[in-house]
Amino acid sequence: MEGMAYGAGKAGGAFDPITFFRQPQTILRIVSWLFSIVIFGCIANEGYVNRPNEVEEFCIFNRNQNACNYGVTMGTLTFLCCVAFLALDIYFPQISSVKDRKKAVLADVGVSAFWSFMWFVGFCFLANQWQVSKREDNPLREGGDAARAAITFSFFSIFTWVGQAFLAFQRYKLGSDSALFSQDYTDPSQDAASAPYSSYAGGDLDSPSNSGSYQQAHNDAAFDGSAGYQRQDY
Repeated sequence: MEGMAYGAGKAGGAFDPITFFRQPQTILRIVSWLFSIVIFGCIANEGYVNRPNEVEEFCIFNRNQNACNYGVTMGTLTFLCCVAFLALDIYFPQISSVKDRKKAVLADVGVSAFWSFMWFVGFCFLANQWQVSKREDNPLREGGDAARAAITFSFFSIFTWVGQAFLAFQRYKLGSDSALFSQDYTDPSQDAASAPYSSYAGGDLDSPSNSGSYQQAHNDAAFDGSAGYQRQDY
């Protein structure tokens, strides 16, 4: 992709929202963001039930509080993470240093791979606890749809985060293989401000021919008898 560095052009370009929201990475981030809201909402609102003869509510996943806490925590953190990386994607084209762009893309790869693994663990954990849940703990099967939705969207979240990691890795390879940018590239407008002044080339005083003629004329004027200098004999 000509003129691109790690998936974006040189710094200083105008932000185009239509192009931004059509990017695959933006779509995946928004989808992951929505999935995290669904998981968090399902567990927080309907993930706690109690027996008919009890007042205290327990987690719908086998009365295991850790399962509900895991789902709520994961949903909250991935929600915030998606918002943060969406903001970074908006600011990314304004980053003039290729080294800073490389760090941002590597962070995207690492974080996306981490969350895909964590959602895989979360899916297995929630699915296992839902499978071993006892019917007497929830005889009316309250919150069953919410529990299944949380498990389903946990499964889907694995692939959305894997997709983000894959796209980020492609951006990293694109930036590493690009021959159009060096690792020390900075914004041209910043380089122009710090560039040293060019030497004056419009005059003829520094030209070798004029310099030589000037020195010769000076020497002739200094030592020629016609210039008023007379040799004294002692």
